[in-house]
Amino acid sequence: MIRPRPFLDSDMPLLQEAVAEWIATAGRDAYDHVGELPHRVYDNLRGLPVGDLVHVWEDEHDGRIGGVTIGLRFGAAFDAFCAPELRGTDTERVMLAFAADTTTRHMADDEEYVLTDLFETDTVRGRLLNELGFTRFRVWDDVNTRDLTDLPSAEVPEGFTVRAATLDDAEALADARNASFGSDWTGAAYRDGMMTRPGYDPAREIVAEAPDGRIGAYTVHWVDTRNGLGHFEPVGTHEAFRRLGLARAVMAESMRRMAELGLRRVTVNHDAENLAAARLYGSLGFTLECRTHGYRRAKAQDSMSR
Repeated sequence: MIRPRPFLDSDMPLLQEAVAEWIATAGRDAYDHVGELPHRVYDNLRGLPVGDLVHVWEDEHDGRIGGVTIGLRFGAAFDAFCAPELRGTDTERVMLAFAADTTTRHMADDEEYVLTDLFETDTVRGRLLNELGFTRFRVWDDVNTRDLTDLPSAEVPEGFTVRAATLDDAEALADARNASFGSDWTGAAYRDGMMTRPGYDPAREIVAEAPDGRIGAYTVHWVDTRNGLGHFEPVGTHEAFRRLGLARAVMAESMRRMAELGLRRVTVNHDAENLAAARLYGSLGFTLECRTHGYRRAKAQDSMSR
């Protein structure tokens, strides 16, 4: 029997190890990169009660991890990942219902739908979501990939330095994130809420530092050594430094570092409607691997009664 319990920071390395093994066993149809776990928990849920929104599902007999659910991403969306042997079972269905209901309970009154997404090849998840009253409503993300061979080069504008981040960059990184995505980080919140959390390594956040000390662009590259796979999330450029090639520069440096680690491929996702992101990643040699599809259900529905 698989039961949920509130997530603890100490769970993160174990969850990443488990999901990497699930990908090695069953492929990527039902799983995003292991780096998405710390990103979604610590970045997407910043300032929220993570213990109420993220749950680890364990076998009550041997404590083995069977899944993880993450609620209230972007104020209305949830994720659910489970072990390959549980796919398509009543257990996966219960996990989906639990994640949807957790999200619904915490949503703002003006949110009309509870949301989730899946890889377009994941017919098992699609069937379960339909049974729970969800319907597909849009293409969500483009999932892009490239080999870590024949790596791109990038020119760095005079006076800029491309390097790995350190904890001392927390204030400048918070400013860069706020100026690229309209978020509300402070330096202390970014340092304590992201940079020092399990799964994150400052050496894997590559920045382009401007002559005045501001960070013009940044990206975090995540590493799955079990599957030889890297991943970018996020990629951002400060609004004051756009169209200088800085995002390309930090991604090129990150790919060089991933290749040195022995990784074979790297992925990056973007909103399917973001044409600027598509052009950037295409210029770096990424090609479309697949898409994810968005599903939604009116939040007034009670999935646990289904």
